[in-house]
Amino acid sequence: MTTLAPSCAAKRSSRDREANAMTTTMRIDVHVASPGTPGPSRPAREDTPVHPIGAAARLAGMHPQTLRQYDRLGLVVPQRASGRGRRYSARDIANLREVQRLSAEEGINLAGIARILELERENRRLRQRIESLQATVSPGQRVFAVASSGTAVPLARGQRPARSSQAPATATSGSRAIILWRA
Repeated sequence: MTTLAPSCAAKRSSRDREANAMTTTMRIDVHVASPGTPGPSRPAREDTPVHPIGAAARLAGMHPQTLRQYDRLGLVVPQRASGRGRRYSARDIANLREVQRLSAEEGINLAGIARILELERENRRLRQRIESLQATVSPGQRVFAVASSGTAVPLARGQRPARSSQAPATATSGSRAIILWRA
């Protein structure tokens, strides 16, 4: 049996630790070419599926079989390529890391993690809905017109209601005026 000199063993273990530290903190920026136009590439969006299962497993620090199991359970469901291969996005990889963290550090079982992820997705969707509603009703942005049916119709700021093709009505035949309120 061959033994290494203490300096060689120390160098090897130090080198291994550095390599492990580099692989766990590695960040990959993916660039895709703009379709139909030559020129510089642009960064891929967070939800663009670009990583095959092996690369995604390495980035998440997991075994590819674990990713397949999470896909079967519906925890992290990647998009599929034309050949039915799984393609993971940066968001999917972040979700994989979160599943791993919840399982290892918090001790939560996979059913609990599935519920947590479902609630987080619903929370995100509701926050987006709240933001869109707040943009619609924020002070200075609320402009409404009354349609011919009598219902209030919201208008975008600066937008005018469509004119009726009929001639303006007289006061005796009933008013068809449009009234705008600003709050």
